[in-house]
Amino acid sequence: MQNENKSNTPVIGILEWFRPGEYQEVENTIKDLKNLGITHLRTGVSWADWYVEGTEEWYDWLFAELGKHVEILPCFLYTPPSLGETAKTSSPPKYLKSYADFLDLMINKYGEYFDWVELWNEPNNKVEYDFTMDYSWHKFSKMIDMASYWAKEKGKKTLLGGMSPIDPNWLHMMAENGTLENIDAIGIHGFPHVFDQQWEGWEENIKQVKRVLKRFDLEKELWISEVGFSTWQNDEVKQYEEFKKVINTSADRVYWYSLKDLHAKNPTVGGFHLDEREYFFGLKKTDGTKKLLYKLLENGGIENIQNHSYIRKQYVLKDEEQYSLITGGAGFVGTNLAARLLSAGKKVMIYDSLFREGVEKNLQWLQEKYGDQLIIQIADIREKRILEESVRNASEVYHFSSQVAVTTSLTNPLLDFQVNLQGTFDLLEAIRKSEHQPPLLFTSTNKVYGDLNDLEMKPNETRYYPSDKTIEENGIGEDRALDFHSPYGCSKGGADQYILDYSRSYGLKTAVFRMSCIYGPHQFGTEDQGWVAHFLISALEDHPVVIYGNGKQVRDILFVEDLVDAFVLARKNIDKISGEVYNIGGGPKNTVSLIEILNLIKEKAGKEMDISFEDWRTGDQLYYVSDTSKFQQATGWTPKHSVEEGMEELLQWLCKTRNIQIKDNPRSSAKAMVL
Repeated sequence: MQNENKSNTPVIGILEWFRPGEYQEVENTIKDLKNLGITHLRTGVSWADWYVEGTEEWYDWLFAELGKHVEILPCFLYTPPSLGETAKTSSPPKYLKSYADFLDLMINKYGEYFDWVELWNEPNNKVEYDFTMDYSWHKFSKMIDMASYWAKEKGKKTLLGGMSPIDPNWLHMMAENGTLENIDAIGIHGFPHVFDQQWEGWEENIKQVKRVLKRFDLEKELWISEVGFSTWQNDEVKQYEEFKKVINTSADRVYWYSLKDLHAKNPTVGGFHLDEREYFFGLKKTDGTKKLLYKLLENGGIENIQNHSYIRKQYVLKDEEQYSLITGGAGFVGTNLAARLLSAGKKVMIYDSLFREGVEKNLQWLQEKYGDQLIIQIADIREKRILEESVRNASEVYHFSSQVAVTTSLTNPLLDFQVNLQGTFDLLEAIRKSEHQPPLLFTSTNKVYGDLNDLEMKPNETRYYPSDKTIEENGIGEDRALDFHSPYGCSKGGADQYILDYSRSYGLKTAVFRMSCIYGPHQFGTEDQGWVAHFLISALEDHPVVIYGNGKQVRDILFVEDLVDAFVLARKNIDKISGEVYNIGGGPKNTVSLIEILNLIKEKAGKEMDISFEDWRTGDQLYYVSDTSKFQQATGWTPKHSVEEGMEELLQWLCKTRNIQIKDNPRSSAKAMVL
């Protein structure tokens, strides 16, 4: 179907290849395409697989299922080894008409599900079609000519398999051979800055192709039938930028490769892991994590993809005035600190991958409020060169970039290690190697003390309290033995220790905050992190809440503005406190149990809540309260907000920004655990 709005945006589709039997993958793809608002899908139909037992039943199901939801572009390719001149799928078939016969069979059987057929894939790529057995492409031309003629007789339009690399000389040869007579659209492939290193730009490539067609007086559509960008180096911004570029071309249709990264267990056409780039072209990672482009499409659609002006990345920073660098700066804590510094007239660089759901709203808010005073660097903490470049002009570094959830660390410990420990190490090295070695303030976690199960606890009706009166009065101090639990505890604890040691070993000015529970505006509370905001949002939106354990777990909670005060004082006193670790939280005066805070939320929101209980989570602390006296004595800091005052401010912010009205709403499930 030709794009009726060609002057605006091409028809946009997704490319996804399925292996026989991947039923769940197909179902997941359909759900994702609905989320993204995309209705066109290009997928491969293997001629070689057709003769394998069970394949026909697979395609019976595949076409029928996909046909309910999307417009299918089937790409027919791969010679059955038994029918090839040699026993490989890239070989020309011994009998060239057999490809047209296969196409006839497919159209008769499944033609109701598609209007177009694609004839082969990347025929000028030796891996896909072994042209060393057909140097002049005469065999290929004859095979395609017969297939396209027969497809036309069957009422189907045809796409010539996309060139990769784009080669106008090859297309000229096809035109001279008469191969294009029954072809309706010419396909081209492009992978700018991944495989196509000498990239001239889309319009230049399209111009060269159209020049050939004009030379032979051929009116054909031009499709970019495969285009993508690999995030193998964790650069999700570049993937987003390349998507924006390709949908602004004059092509009639564009198919983006691909929906999901290729799993490490699977081979590419060329073989297992011959090229690591092949495995990271997806909009989602293999574990289902959404990359930046997916999230932007899901939330704003293709029609708004050009409007995200806050998505910025600077690969080379110019020499300019210094700034405060905040890694993870679009997160809850980082946004509040950035606002304080920016309000004081300072320049701030936000360094964030936007991994956490919702944080892009924080970044938009900061950009709208502070404009060019804010430097935006959307980058992953694992991008070492960008990180080093960003440290170069930093007057100080606040390191908040982190994988924050215990549950995620258990399901994906590698990610947890790479972000929390490797990322921190790379940042320390960037600071150590810099000319001015800016001071570093780091947010660690109370999880470095383990589950604290050696502390004897006594329960009353609503909470636990320690038998040790000193702990009850003062909280837990920094002299508590470290006991890392969970991969999250190990990665944060390891980072904590590396930072302290870099102060000892290399003289860097550093301070570590072992954090208790922080809450306040700009927090997007979830089951895994930010439980105070999560409970309050659940109450306002009439979501049920599930408590793990009996609800008597106690934490000291700290309002975020009080935490920002602590950062400001720590920076002011960095020479005095360098190389030290501090427990930071609300302290003994700001303690709550889950039951108690839920009762407070009921009172403030004026609502009853649907609360249920499930089994305890492994490693959950019955009691954690920070002894903050060490930091107080060093800087004079003390929390200013009571629990009730902080909760009132968070409530007002949520109601304003989420447009929440306290009224009955449809219910949905919500769970939370204390971290």
